[in-house]
Amino acid sequence: MSGLEVQTLPASRYGEWTRFVERSPEGSIYALPAYLAALTAATGARFRVLAASRGGEILGGIALHETDSRLTGRRAGPRLLLYYHGPVLAPYAGTYPSERTARDLEVLGALADALGELGYDDVVLKSPAALSDVRAFLARGWSSHPAYSYVVPLDDLEAQWGRVEGNLRRLIKRCRERDGIQFTDDCDFASFFRLHALTLERRRTATYLPEPEFRVFFETLATAGLARLYHARLADGTAIASQLVLLGGHPVSHTVCAGMDPAYARIGATAYLRWHSFEALAGLGYRGNDLTDAAINPVTHFKSQLGGRLECALVVEAPSSPRAAFGHALLNGVRRARGLTGAVVRRLRGRKST
Repeated sequence: MSGLEVQTLPASRYGEWTRFVERSPEGSIYALPAYLAALTAATGARFRVLAASRGGEILGGIALHETDSRLTGRRAGPRLLLYYHGPVLAPYAGTYPSERTARDLEVLGALADALGELGYDDVVLKSPAALSDVRAFLARGWSSHPAYSYVVPLDDLEAQWGRVEGNLRRLIKRCRERDGIQFTDDCDFASFFRLHALTLERRRTATYLPEPEFRVFFETLATAGLARLYHARLADGTAIASQLVLLGGHPVSHTVCAGMDPAYARIGATAYLRWHSFEALAGLGYRGNDLTDAAINPVTHFKSQLGGRLECALVVEAPSSPRAAFGHALLNGVRRARGLTGAVVRRLRGRKST
């Protein structure tokens, strides 16, 4: 590792880091200081940029999202609205794959060693699918498992339209030609949040952020040109489907949050919104849209019908500290107990109703 230095970058070098992320295959908006500043301001967390450099040139790094818990300790890892949280590497301009591999292993090993010295109780890293070699972490006792997401290519929309399932194409055309649904690109946060909350309420899940914090988070990003809200609206202007898309200078955009009025589920407004969002993003110069996550469920089946590529990211986790291991075991026990209690209550309610 001759001449390779790992350090936390000062804020004065954030512009350099941003340019580095935007040209890296593993880069994404999630690694940008401007994005992390907006997110941590909304959540009360912290961030830092850990970079490996040689001769002043950044060769790799990780933008770390840090949180503290009395029970599980200090953590660096992803969360809602932070899907990727992992190493970013410089493009390699050399000739031989072996040289690139050697460089990447050196950089990733140095980053892993530096993470071990920062005193985290838990570290979870996940880069986009471009990072396929995590042996430097495994050699240091970390574990790894896959995670999936669909990425829709936007560089040839005519070809992409042919990959969308026929039923969705029919619904998209019907929304436009028969139902008069309109696509808008605006900052109507109130409509977006109403549909977001309505969707998650049906799943008995909390919103990604409380409404006041979510609004400030979005407005900060929108002002910086890092986010847009897209809507599908009835002829009278009522929004019936909305989605939040993250932008930035990297060629891949990210659809991170969406909502829909269930009263209009059958007309295909969500498919209409997704397709017209692809058109808008392609018009802005983006070459791909990451649909964020592909866990096996009905939502992921819908994503697959849009004809994107299923991509595999590798999640790597450092061995947990004793404090974190005990805290996680305790939390899991509490969740199991609550689950059993809920099952009993539902069973008793069922008996009373009969």
